[in-house]
Amino acid sequence: MKLRFTARAARDLTEIADYIRAESPHAAERVRASIIESLRVLSEFPKAGRRQSVKGVRKLVTRKYGYLVYYSLRERTEEVVILTIQHPARQRDFSDR
Repeated sequence: MKLRFTARAARDLTEIADYIRAESPHAAERVRASIIESLRVLSEFPKAGRRQSVKGVRKLVTRKYGYLVYYSLRERTEEVVILTIQHPARQRDFSDR
């Protein structure tokens, strides 16, 4: 399946990297690369994430650094739509069932 980012998810990824870059540019690239790698795996195994309380929304915890990726599947168009990417310490828009 192909990945599609909402504007919010793209902004989230940029903000995560910018926040970390203020302290360590190298660390920012490592974190961003790790999140992107988790998304590549998600494109191969789109049902890997856990269902959430909002119908059609799933959550994947990135393998490294534990960021939360909320997404939905569009099987008809064969897309994984990335809704938002959040640090686990932040308030969340979705919750587990």
